[in-house]
Amino acid sequence: MLTMANNSNIMEGVLLDNEPLARYTSWRVGGLADYMYKPSGIADLQNYLSSIANSDNVVWLGLGSNVLVRDGGIRGSVIYTRGCLSEIKFTSSDEMYVEAGVPCAHVAKQSVDKGLAGAEFLAGIPGTMGGALTMNAGAFSGEVWDLVSSVVVINKNGDLITKRAEEFEVAYRTVNLNEGEWFVSATLKIPKGDDQQGKERIRQLLAKRSETQPTNLPSGGSVFRNPEGDHAARLIEACGLKGYQIGEAEVSEKHANFIVNKGGATASQIEELITYVRGVVIDKQDVELQTEVRIIGEALS
Repeated sequence: MLTMANNSNIMEGVLLDNEPLARYTSWRVGGLADYMYKPSGIADLQNYLSSIANSDNVVWLGLGSNVLVRDGGIRGSVIYTRGCLSEIKFTSSDEMYVEAGVPCAHVAKQSVDKGLAGAEFLAGIPGTMGGALTMNAGAFSGEVWDLVSSVVVINKNGDLITKRAEEFEVAYRTVNLNEGEWFVSATLKIPKGDDQQGKERIRQLLAKRSETQPTNLPSGGSVFRNPEGDHAARLIEACGLKGYQIGEAEVSEKHANFIVNKGGATASQIEELITYVRGVVIDKQDVELQTEVRIIGEALS
């Protein structure tokens, strides 16, 4: 089903220019965005996208995790979804409609409050549903697309297209979303369960996350994908890289697949450290790690 933008070109959201992106990313780094748009809702987002040139670069940002924005910033428009595309509601006893800007943790909480089971793992994903859908995010043996029934995507013209989950090829941390399309909402199907057991599972997952991950320092989440049959953290630790620093960017002492900002790191230092870690692991372990975090924007000249 296709829903066209109404092309009224009356924007109700907030448009900012030359906006510093470091305040919006979990690594606390990143240069300026030419434009940042905070839509008032999906219809308003349709109007904004239909009003800008089709050739303009468009980048989406939610909680700013799993992304490294380079120090030179982003040319074009950043669509900021946190607190904007935020509707979440139950459409039946076991189905939930959720928009792209809703934090994954909110989905986990609301599902167990409703007596549903199977979405608790989302409490361990520090991002929004838009990003989680785009990369098939996962935590604690659960993956987002295990729950997806259907989605709505938006294209550069501002048109909305409803698609069934079966129309996508989904694998570990990958989804074959067409270029120039983005997820704006999803309908999740979550089985019924015990709400008390669900709340306890969330509590245990958050405790495990706090115990094993450097949640007290700015990071982008897991830097590398786990290679088949192994773990990136094990490979990095085996190379003796825990605690290795470039400037204020450091391979976490707590979890080797996290790079933390010790206070004044730049995006270029973090990217340099990512490249260094990949090189050492190739040299010592003969494994080429693939990044899980997206590296976007322009380097400073």
